[in-house]
Amino acid sequence: MRTAHRTCPLCEAVCGLRLTLDDTERVTSVKGDPDDPFSKGFVCPKGASLGRLDEDPDRLRVPLVRTGDQWREVTWEEAFRVVERGLGSVVDAHGRQSLAVYLGNPNAHSMAGALYGPALIRALGTRNVFSASTADQMPKHVSCGLMFGDPLAIPVPDLDRTDHLLMLGANPLESNGSLCTAPDFPGRLKALRRRGGKLVVVDPRRTRTAALADEHLFVRPGTDAYLLLGIVHTLFAESLTAVCVEVEGLEEVRRLAKEFAPETVAPMCGVPAGEIARLARELAAAPTAAVYARIGTCTAEFGTVAQWLVDVVNVLTGNLDRPGGVMFAKPAVETGRRSRPYTTGRWHSRVRALPEANGELPVATLVDEIETPGEGQVRALVTVAGNPVLSAPGGHRLDRAFGGLEFMVCVDPYLNETTRHAHVILPPPRVLQTPHYDFSLLSFAVRDYARFSPPVLPLEPGRPSEAEILARLTMIASGRGADADPAALDESIIDQMLRKAVETPGSPVEGREAAELRASLEGSTGAERRLDAMLRLGPYGLSLAELLANPHGIDLGALRPRLAEVLRTASGRVELAPRQLVADLARLRERLAVRPAEIVLIGRRHLRSNNSWLHNVGPLVGGSNRCTLQINPADVARLGLGGHALVRSAGGQLVVPLEPTDSIMPGVVSLPHGWGHAGTAQAVAAEHAGVNANMLTDESVIDIPSGNAVFNGVPVTVSPA
Repeated sequence: MRTAHRTCPLCEAVCGLRLTLDDTERVTSVKGDPDDPFSKGFVCPKGASLGRLDEDPDRLRVPLVRTGDQWREVTWEEAFRVVERGLGSVVDAHGRQSLAVYLGNPNAHSMAGALYGPALIRALGTRNVFSASTADQMPKHVSCGLMFGDPLAIPVPDLDRTDHLLMLGANPLESNGSLCTAPDFPGRLKALRRRGGKLVVVDPRRTRTAALADEHLFVRPGTDAYLLLGIVHTLFAESLTAVCVEVEGLEEVRRLAKEFAPETVAPMCGVPAGEIARLARELAAAPTAAVYARIGTCTAEFGTVAQWLVDVVNVLTGNLDRPGGVMFAKPAVETGRRSRPYTTGRWHSRVRALPEANGELPVATLVDEIETPGEGQVRALVTVAGNPVLSAPGGHRLDRAFGGLEFMVCVDPYLNETTRHAHVILPPPRVLQTPHYDFSLLSFAVRDYARFSPPVLPLEPGRPSEAEILARLTMIASGRGADADPAALDESIIDQMLRKAVETPGSPVEGREAAELRASLEGSTGAERRLDAMLRLGPYGLSLAELLANPHGIDLGALRPRLAEVLRTASGRVELAPRQLVADLARLRERLAVRPAEIVLIGRRHLRSNNSWLHNVGPLVGGSNRCTLQINPADVARLGLGGHALVRSAGGQLVVPLEPTDSIMPGVVSLPHGWGHAGTAQAVAAEHAGVNANMLTDESVIDIPSGNAVFNGVPVTVSPA
């Protein structure tokens, strides 16, 4: 037996794990690492099943190449040559704007995905960049980009010190937190209540998080922006504001909020006017307070406006950049910090003219770019760790469209609903053969912390790492060919990074020689040397050697005020009334006169699931982790429903099993995201196939400022099956 330690890569909580392996190198137990200073031994069912995921017999071990309907296993060299010919022929015939790339959610949990994704995009040379971000959190990036000048400057609730937490559209007891990296989120919420604080949850469902809270308020899906405007109105009307940071646009926000009194917005959002006013008063009266809203509010038609208003309330109550309020993490590696103010719409999609945000286009229009003929039509697609057939809106259209591509290459461990259309599948190694460092997630941590996990198991001879796969794919995309040395990519990136650092005023290495710095870097791979350089250039001056010497992680302390460091706006102040978001209030006003749909659909999170990519692990399916339609018993009786129902929307229709429960408000039904595995080659997933909720979502409806897909508040009809 031996023990190994690593960070769990299965959600945003970054929990430390302690693995026990037998003499055949099989994982015999996975427990929380009690010596991790951040997670302190916490583990959820997903992390406890890491060994089963790692050893999944359905994971691909070698590349696959498809000819017609037939798959064959090939060597890595042959696979990369097929990729070179396939991409090259499309570029030669149609140009680089005929290429597209889609990056899935697991890239945020992958060291290689974070390091090589940007280089791959540059090498492809296309503006057709898509990712799971526009099916998830893009509204928060856009609102923070416009308010603070940097889309990565996302303030998180200071969970361990706040006195009052208002949470909208988030269920961290099952999601483990999102855009708020907090291992043992449940324990932190319980600690908040034990110290006399208050937790209020606003959600269309009485989730596990809502059941833990001091108070739960039902809200009509997609109307969070109205509720927040009612709070803003009350703060101004009752002189409850306490702004303590420099802002632009305060008086404009005051003017805009005047027409959204609690009495005006209550009929729309379903929260009584008196309750809305009370929420505002309690936030203002609390010694410290934080408002936190997540995916339920992001994946709605007014997602960006809602996320903007969250931080408007945090500013108005004096809780931005303040201990116990919302604060900005200071990670050991700071990536992507901007030198110029943020903007969107630098280019637009070809078919629907949708604006770019964060360098990508809305995934809701990917299918349009493939299906619509003309110059610039997408004819080849690269996907990395993504399954958009199940995770993107209008997935059934994508399923058809992918079959018509001239070439498709997928970096993915499974033959699944998306990759079955590929011409080449390049499977990354097992989880335990892969190093791990959380570049993005530690930027949203509720406590500053760093931890590196080296591979637990070695690679088989001749087996490329995930980093090498993506590096070789990048070299092919750049035109350097399948035989190009992938190590040259790392050296080029390291050289650029160090040269920029020594020439940047105020840099910790300003004026030094780049060659001298390169010689001091450590690491057995190019990816590790890049991480070492980024750590050394980071705000704490750490190194890879220090992280290796501290396998349980390093605590870097509680969050500290640092608004001045992260602001990148042209004014040098918080922009409280960004032009694009003020303009979107016109749509919000118009909806006040529109009668709400009788029934709307929302998504649902499961503790033992993460989108579509954990449904092939036996211990994680079944039980409460089921693909059912939750519905209020009053609606079951009113509509005369039985055990199953037919659900129709503008996008499509499904027959689904019902799960009547009074935990969901009348007029709302809930279907979990990421199911629909019928016909997959994954045995466990096929046995628990469920239905694809994105047959019901309408890809023509998006959040305008960010382009984010709308999965919550989707109008549907429900009738007997």
